[in-house]
Amino acid sequence: MRKLSWIITIIMLAAFTMSSTVSGAVAKDNTLSKKEKKAGGKLLFDGKTSAGWMNARTKSFPANGWVIKDGMLIVDPASKKQGGGGDIVTVDKFRNFELTVDFKYTKGANSGIKYFIDTETNNGALASIGCEYQVLDDRNHPDAKAGINGNRTMAGLYDLITPKNKTDNGEEAWNRASIIVNGNKVQHWLNGQMTVEYERGNQAWKDLVATSKFKGSPGFGEVQEGRILLQDHGNVVYFKNIKIKEIK
Repeated sequence: MRKLSWIITIIMLAAFTMSSTVSGAVAKDNTLSKKEKKAGGKLLFDGKTSAGWMNARTKSFPANGWVIKDGMLIVDPASKKQGGGGDIVTVDKFRNFELTVDFKYTKGANSGIKYFIDTETNNGALASIGCEYQVLDDRNHPDAKAGINGNRTMAGLYDLITPKNKTDNGEEAWNRASIIVNGNKVQHWLNGQMTVEYERGNQAWKDLVATSKFKGSPGFGEVQEGRILLQDHGNVVYFKNIKIKEIK
């Protein structure tokens, strides 16, 4: 019965994801269609302001290093000054959800979309540590050949699980990431195809973490509620249409 419920949830959430890709469903970027509103969707980025976002450590939106322009939230290393930039997280925390993010990376870029971020424990020691949907130019960034069997490549679970069935539109082209969390079950999607599926918290998960760079972080990936993070890895990356639907 639980498996059937999970399948039904995936179908419903896939409909939510695809609704914004159908011609005419959304009039412009950073808005919700009628279907998305009815499904309980929420914008995490309004396309104009930094409302709802803050630096993962300072708790205020960085004055430099991130730029909001033409409806996009942009990692902009050229604008950095001392103390500027850094990873940004949502003000709100989330437990069960479907997150969709449109992103575009430049040649050789590295970034990521992280979830289950805990910015409070140990005075923020884990503020940038969490499960990561990898955003990477696999063709031009050396990380694509690092790690184990490609577990640091686009749409994978960074340093843990290698993605499958991946269709990356390439540099300077828009891609759509989707992350679905329902209890301990998690999926990564890229451009309408599932690339990663896993269950956290069980022994298999603990064994996986024990072989990764996160082995020194007790309870990694097991918090029940956390923030969403967009990573500043020092490369130009663009984000828009950041939407979330919470699963009740």
